[in-house]
Amino acid sequence: MNIRKTAAYLFAFVGLQLIAASAIAQRLQEQANGLPERVQFLSADGNTVLTGFVFKPFIPQAGKAPGVVMMHGRAGPYSSRANGIYDATTLSQRHRFWGRLWATQGYVAILVDGFGPRGYPQGFPRFSYASRPVELDEVTVRPLDAYGALAYLRSRVDVTPDRIGLQGWSNGGSATLATMAPDALAIVKHTPADGFRAALAFYPACRLKDHFAGVGYRTYAPLRVFVGTADEEISPSACRALLADAAGDVQIFFYQGATHDFDDPGIRRQSIPDNAHAREDVIRQATTFFREELAGPPGK
Repeated sequence: MNIRKTAAYLFAFVGLQLIAASAIAQRLQEQANGLPERVQFLSADGNTVLTGFVFKPFIPQAGKAPGVVMMHGRAGPYSSRANGIYDATTLSQRHRFWGRLWATQGYVAILVDGFGPRGYPQGFPRFSYASRPVELDEVTVRPLDAYGALAYLRSRVDVTPDRIGLQGWSNGGSATLATMAPDALAIVKHTPADGFRAALAFYPACRLKDHFAGVGYRTYAPLRVFVGTADEEISPSACRALLADAAGDVQIFFYQGATHDFDDPGIRRQSIPDNAHAREDVIRQATTFFREELAGPPGK
């Protein structure tokens, strides 16, 4: 091989090494910045390709990790300042906070974007419930997205398949209630081993299109619900009525004086003392609950 060809090969080799090093550096920087990995997977409706953002444990796990599926509320997963850019860099601060929190706790968490792939990446304003399209129905459609995300996490080699929890906020909290009901579609057996091991619902709208009127609400796995008594978007009394006689392991907690989005880390919400108290307590309760329900031995 002549000197010219040898030099060309060396330059090519060095170039590939630099590209590889750059890619590794970018991944490390993304991890340091807490940016999740963007993935795509199929909703359990069998048609819709959803977008997800995966937060992985910061410290590599010795084995498989439990998982968390996160369902956004009516405003979608992105910041109100996204300005047409809908990716990992423009996720709302609340979703970033919880995704990173679960990652630091050793979970693989996925935030599901159920609105963007259907043409509504920025979600909907307050009091728009009656005008939202049927393809975003929180009782009949969004649970299928949750189960699609469950199937996706179960397909990953780094996730314990029967140790996956569900967390939802507002409209996503309503979807969480519907997802955990025994008549939810997409799974044959409604058990913690076959579906979600446990669930958290933050300030859901509990009327759920009267789906459970006359029959009562029942959950197939442990469920914890958190509502502020001063919520200006949903009815705390409707949640009290729905869950007062619920069957299964259901507990609802009311935070006196807390508003909607009380766990949002932004100044506007956290300047309200009752919200700050509620946020502190819900973080404690949520992490303890999932640690007890998701970190135990299989078959618990």
